[in-house]
Amino acid sequence: MKDAEDKLFQAHEFGELTGVTVRTLHHYDRLGLLKPSRYSRAGYRLYRESDVARLEQIVALKFIGFSLKEIKNILSRNSIDLATALRQQREALTEKTNRLELAIQAIERAEYVIGTSREPGWEMFVKIIEVINMQHDMSWTKKYYSEEAQREIETRAVTIPREVIEQTQRDWAILIKEVDAAVSSGVDPASEQAQGLAARWFVLLKGFTGGNPEIQQGLNKMYADRANWPASMPRPFSDEVQGFIIEAMKYRKR
Repeated sequence: MKDAEDKLFQAHEFGELTGVTVRTLHHYDRLGLLKPSRYSRAGYRLYRESDVARLEQIVALKFIGFSLKEIKNILSRNSIDLATALRQQREALTEKTNRLELAIQAIERAEYVIGTSREPGWEMFVKIIEVINMQHDMSWTKKYYSEEAQREIETRAVTIPREVIEQTQRDWAILIKEVDAAVSSGVDPASEQAQGLAARWFVLLKGFTGGNPEIQQGLNKMYADRANWPASMPRPFSDEVQGFIIEAMKYRKR
């Protein structure tokens, strides 16, 4: 038993035993990751079978995405640090997986657009990526919409020009501010001023829904459940503003 433990291997022999190249062993030695057990009189690196365990640890950590610098730090610490490092790496890999899934979605959607468009180009591809990133941030809203409504929203988001979207965002900001001022001033929802605000609200709302009743239903469900929105999602307007518009819309329909 003692003879087996004391048996020494030159780098090429140790490489054959472990499936690692001599060049890699030399690199690990220079980095201080895996030092030889000793050197021969001629200066050759010599390894023991006990060095296999250390090499297996390096290979395992490298496989799950740690850099060699990170591996060196991990192996120089205790098991608690290793557990923390593994958890952090799992979280990082999960995020990478999510990003890869989004990238695949972008490619698939771009392939579809290119296959159906007469003038495909990079501008459309960039727009698709922007939309997918936006949808990723708003993924919590999907539960309110039917699958058909979700597809329609995605299609509209890709095809509507960026300038139109930006202008619409500005129009919403201005309108919400004006409605808030009307609420503060005690404007009657049945008044001509309120009806003008309601009419503009209806036009902007239709710009989002495209007149699709399923999208409108999903939007209604989402705002009815606003108490359960993620904490990171700010409300675009107050309950008072929403109540004012609902009342004004009632008079508008009469």
